[in-house]
Amino acid sequence: MKKFKYILVLISVVLFTTSCQDDDFSVGEIIAPSNIEMSVTYLDDIDEDGEFDDVTDAPGLGSGLVKFSATANNAITFHFIIQNDTKLQNGGYVEHNFTVLGNNTYTVTVIAFGNGGVSSSKTFEVDVLALYEPPAELITILNNNSQKSWRIAGDLPEHFGLGPVGGTRFGEYYPNGSDQTNAKADAGVYDDRYIFHEDGRFEHITNGDVFGRIGLIEELGGSGGNVVGDDLEAYQYNNYESTYALTAPGGVETINLGGLAFIGYYIGGDHKYEIISRSANEIVLRSTDGNGQFDWWFRLVPE
Repeated sequence: MKKFKYILVLISVVLFTTSCQDDDFSVGEIIAPSNIEMSVTYLDDIDEDGEFDDVTDAPGLGSGLVKFSATANNAITFHFIIQNDTKLQNGGYVEHNFTVLGNNTYTVTVIAFGNGGVSSSKTFEVDVLALYEPPAELITILNNNSQKSWRIAGDLPEHFGLGPVGGTRFGEYYPNGSDQTNAKADAGVYDDRYIFHEDGRFEHITNGDVFGRIGLIEELGGSGGNVVGDDLEAYQYNNYESTYALTAPGGVETINLGGLAFIGYYIGGDHKYEIISRSANEIVLRSTDGNGQFDWWFRLVPE
């Protein structure tokens, strides 16, 4: 009997050891990234095809729009810290708008992450020339007479649209002329409010939930929500503040939101919203999603 118990204990030890060995997953060799380098491209002009011409000579021609590209040995992802704004980019490049007038020197810190989360960083200095000064009329419209808020015009037939990249017609794919009044009543968007403060602060009052594109909206780090087609509606996300800056690349007035800030429907991307038309009573915006797949249109009206 004692011999039988001994055999059982021995079998148990062997099985336990084997189980532990099966769970011993390898994460590979952990090596800190090295040889971090960064290239700078000034995006100043738009050519006949609607694409930016690259200018590499500092400080650029005055748009203030710059593309940073980073490389490093043994790096998987990169963080860019620019003007206290941290941007995560798996591809190793990011665009940023500098809006302080004149020729100024800025620091850009690149953090390279390797296997196992180990990281290395390097800080660079870059000279940028910014000559664009937004017209007073545009600032007055955005501030909406003493900083009253804007909202998506859900009570109008065309307020949220989808079309091809570079399209010129509101909602060429959707709603394509159909009446979509209050069609997104359950999405968590009509109660959102957007405030453009005179000091460059952007305030988004979400009232607790928002909606956006599946595969992109998860960047926000919210929770919950309801999947409706390719959308995630009523996604739980609190009120927040960010920044905004106004530029006019190629003569197109553009609202540049900081961080993960957005308007209407989260689509990721560069968080730039071209102003297609504007007045004291309505602003029409267009932005390309992070997949480079569609242009999204938004019609704002004052609260």
